[in-house]
Amino acid sequence: MNLTDLLAAAPEMTLLGLICVVLVADLFVEEERRVITFWLTMVSLAITAWAVFETAPVGRVLIFDGSYVSDALSQVLKIGVIAAVAVTFLYSRDYLRANDLHKGEFYLLGLFGVLGMMVMISANSLLTMYMGMETLALSLYALVAIDRTNVTSAESAMKYFVLGAIASGCLLYGISWIYGATGTIEFHQLADRIASDPSVNNLALWFGLAFLLVGIAFKFGAVPFHMWVPDVYQGARSPVTLYLGSAPKIAALALTLRILVDGFGGLYGVWSDMVMVVAVLSLVLGNLIAIVQSNIKRMLAYSTIGHVGFILLSIFTGTEQGYAAALFYTLTYVISAVGAFGMIILLSRRGYEAENLSDFKGLNARSPWFAIIMMFMMFSMAGIPPFIGFFGKLNSIDAVLTEGYTGLAILMVLASVVGAYYYLRVIWYMYFEEPADQAVLLTSTDTRLVMSLNGVAVLALGLLPGWLWTLCLQVLHGH
Repeated sequence: MNLTDLLAAAPEMTLLGLICVVLVADLFVEEERRVITFWLTMVSLAITAWAVFETAPVGRVLIFDGSYVSDALSQVLKIGVIAAVAVTFLYSRDYLRANDLHKGEFYLLGLFGVLGMMVMISANSLLTMYMGMETLALSLYALVAIDRTNVTSAESAMKYFVLGAIASGCLLYGISWIYGATGTIEFHQLADRIASDPSVNNLALWFGLAFLLVGIAFKFGAVPFHMWVPDVYQGARSPVTLYLGSAPKIAALALTLRILVDGFGGLYGVWSDMVMVVAVLSLVLGNLIAIVQSNIKRMLAYSTIGHVGFILLSIFTGTEQGYAAALFYTLTYVISAVGAFGMIILLSRRGYEAENLSDFKGLNARSPWFAIIMMFMMFSMAGIPPFIGFFGKLNSIDAVLTEGYTGLAILMVLASVVGAYYYLRVIWYMYFEEPADQAVLLTSTDTRLVMSLNGVAVLALGLLPGWLWTLCLQVLHGH
């Protein structure tokens, strides 16, 4: 181990040290001054982001005997994760205070989740990837159950834990088969072995790859491994749902790109059909089932499954354009999802969860500005121009069309039309229904400011999408 190795992994080591600082400091913070822990957490995320920028390598750097990679893609994804979690913590703070849940554990578990996601993003071996996944998963299981008096949250956490354990078992089983077939678990060595030795490309390797795809599909929440998504989204408290529905999607994309592209790019013909089936099922079922939901958290959960279909179809193309479209779609989806779940938190109050579509009735009469922001989020998720979600869908459809899959492109357009219905229904409730609750929406100045910036971002990025698309193409060049 040398200084170069340590510098490349500095963001993770910095974050781990800061987590220890926050953990110890929180022991001495009194209950009514818990906001100190919040600000320590935000400072920790800011320092970690600075470390990511400062240690950005030129080109691609492999360290720790090839088990860790630092490249342009990892830098972009880590900044995305840190930004999403920072906004999540800010939106959650007032809700946690109002519901007597403002504990240091929420922030600490969130930070450990960030650490797990950063390890996943920079993993260059199946074992490192698994360590990152489990660090994230264990944090999420505890976060879902953080309200110990809530039976629904406990039930959701148990369901998530059991299904997550099964998915982890499948992943480990797949890793063992792959190691047995190739003699390595590092992605660059797997790619070399597959390219240079035809005898490696056999049934045992395909069998292991199939089990890896089960783990990937579970992390993304793709059909038919989506069973946990709607129940956990609905059962968890709103800040936890916000956390679940945002940053982990970026880590799941990293998991997919590292395994399928970096490691098994040479087996595109083997995994592409499996990815296509999972993607089409997610696209169709996610959007159709979302139509009948009256609970907005369940509706957004099923819509997430539909969005995952778009991301996986982009990856299915097996082209640099397709991978860039998947990255673009994931980043822009997370921006919209953070805002949408943030509005659910904003509408909730002490002892009351605003999780039904009817809770958005007459929002325009109560707060015209927040109604506009929520409308922006829904338009973006529905893929209506000029919002950024439109370009996410357009890039994915274009990537699929370029490879000649016209039928899949038509299916993607039809799925977008179906999705537009249930998103526009939220807007109908906000603008054309009488408010059931006349209470004024109260929130802190910093939350209002960031929420406003969140709303403006989906419009501004939609008006000027070129720079983000160029960035996505640049960081994926050569994958």
